[in-house]
Amino acid sequence: AGEQAGGADFLVDMAAGLFRDGLFGGFVTIDRTGSGVDRFVPVDTARVSLSTETGRRRFRYETETGSLDLERPDFYYIPLSGGVNAPLGRSILQAVPFVAYVEQQLVDDMRRASHNAGFHRLHVKITPPERLAGESDTAYIDRINGYFDSTVSMIRSCEVDDNPVTWDNVLIEYIGPDATRSVTNSWFFSHRSMIEEICAGTNLAPFLLGYSYGATTSWSGFKFDLVMRQVRSVQAEMARLLEWIAAIDLALGGIDLPVRWEFDNSFAYQAGERANIESTRVNNIIRLYESGLIDKQTAVARATELL
Repeated sequence: AGEQAGGADFLVDMAAGLFRDGLFGGFVTIDRTGSGVDRFVPVDTARVSLSTETGRRRFRYETETGSLDLERPDFYYIPLSGGVNAPLGRSILQAVPFVAYVEQQLVDDMRRASHNAGFHRLHVKITPPERLAGESDTAYIDRINGYFDSTVSMIRSCEVDDNPVTWDNVLIEYIGPDATRSVTNSWFFSHRSMIEEICAGTNLAPFLLGYSYGATTSWSGFKFDLVMRQVRSVQAEMARLLEWIAAIDLALGGIDLPVRWEFDNSFAYQAGERANIESTRVNNIIRLYESGLIDKQTAVARATELL
């Protein structure tokens, strides 16, 4: 069913290939009687390459047994956002792995720094006692090492409600974040600045990469419009392929009729807004006719276009 022309699975595979890989292609096959199209067989786009050996660009398909020339009438190829720099198409999700990698590295650095800054610790500084008169080197070293070890043991054995008691040659200092809230906010703004730089570098809107700093109605509508523009671009490419397949099928059946494929992008929650727009357009035509700016024939023609 996934290879049948016009099947639901076929459309899903085609849309997924264009959005994910930026390209889609396949072969159309004719039935045994030659009276119509049998099916459309998609190809593995990862095996499609561009050859310039003959002096001009030609698409080829790499197989286990060799290379197949795709410059043939039964092959259809759609490169999304293709051009001189990207003849094999460009996926709108191409930058997502890079963005995810950079953010993961940044978040890991933030985790390590915050982890170290979150512990409240004590820094104990011990000044070695003075050497006694006539004390040998070995005896002096043993005495200060013993004094150091006993002080460390005493500090480590202190409970939460205990107080350390030492000679005045021991200095105890506090190590920890002075302003936890300011440190957290600093990391937040650093992370946000990094994300904004990534969005600007990839020429993608923040919400296309999973980021959004606003939830207002106007911002949501703006995001929806951008997504739908990309969707309509993909639908236009899909429609051309489906019209090409249908035209072949009709021609083989001896039917000489044009084919037109359209996608219904209407949504229930937009019905009221769309009705208001259509009503405004109709009222404008009526006002133009009543004011004498257009004749009745022109008014009817414009109204027919709206319907």
